[in-house]
Amino acid sequence: MADHTLKKISDWLKFQEEVYGSFRLPPSKDGRPEPDAVQDFIDLPGEHAAEHAEQHSGELAAEHSGEEAGEHASEQTAEHITAPAETVSRKPSASGIVEEESTPHDLYADLQRITDIDELKRYCLQAGILRTDLEGTNLVFGVGNAEADLLLIGEAPGEQEDRQGEPFVGKAGQLLNKILKAIGFDRDQVYIANILKHRPPNNRDPLPEERVKSLPFLEKQIDLINPKLILCLGRVSAQTLLETTAPMKELRVRFHRYRDKYELLVTYHPAALLRNPNWKRDTWEDVQLLRKRYDELGGRP
Repeated sequence: MADHTLKKISDWLKFQEEVYGSFRLPPSKDGRPEPDAVQDFIDLPGEHAAEHAEQHSGELAAEHSGEEAGEHASEQTAEHITAPAETVSRKPSASGIVEEESTPHDLYADLQRITDIDELKRYCLQAGILRTDLEGTNLVFGVGNAEADLLLIGEAPGEQEDRQGEPFVGKAGQLLNKILKAIGFDRDQVYIANILKHRPPNNRDPLPEERVKSLPFLEKQIDLINPKLILCLGRVSAQTLLETTAPMKELRVRFHRYRDKYELLVTYHPAALLRNPNWKRDTWEDVQLLRKRYDELGGRP
């Protein structure tokens, strides 16, 4: 009887591992495992997945953009991103006064003279070129350790992020915190940013021209942080940085060389996992790979 019970338990664990990936626990800061961290990450509904998705669909739609709400990763491809026409923008003068009649070329040239993250944030506050068609939005610059060895990049702010001025603060942000904890990170150890720094209207995907205008600012932000690893959260983030139209299934499970400087890994957006729990196993595999490489590169604990 005991042997039969043990076999049933063993078979169940094997099934769970096939569905959700490895259950090996990461060490905590003091070297002991933290079982709650992994359990929190894998504990999404199975048979109640549809009910869970329906329950959160309204708030997710308002909180996140098109990619986050659906993420049909294997079917969707990005539009080719081409440089926008040079338009009149605004530029802060040496005195801090915003001047008119500055082109994007001027703005991007000025970026090269910025030497710290706080200065870049002040510059972004004044940069009208970063705004979307949605009026009255707040700058969502980024959050975390500005000297972090791990940088996470999402797509665009949602409603909650716009309101609080911080990326990943809603339901998807809570799940992201659990994912980080499951591989031994606290949120304040890493840095989190988005492709866009302002919320787009109707929670849509960022337009190609919006991504082009925002990318030099993000690239400067990346260089100032100088991480050992970058984790792209979702299709739009990955396709924008890697300048590709490849679907998620071709971008995951391998490290990419970004701008010949950084190693970059791609996984699903946390909001996509709230809608599609079956992708949690793939994400768990991705973040374990990320943690392994982080340690190999000598990332700070």
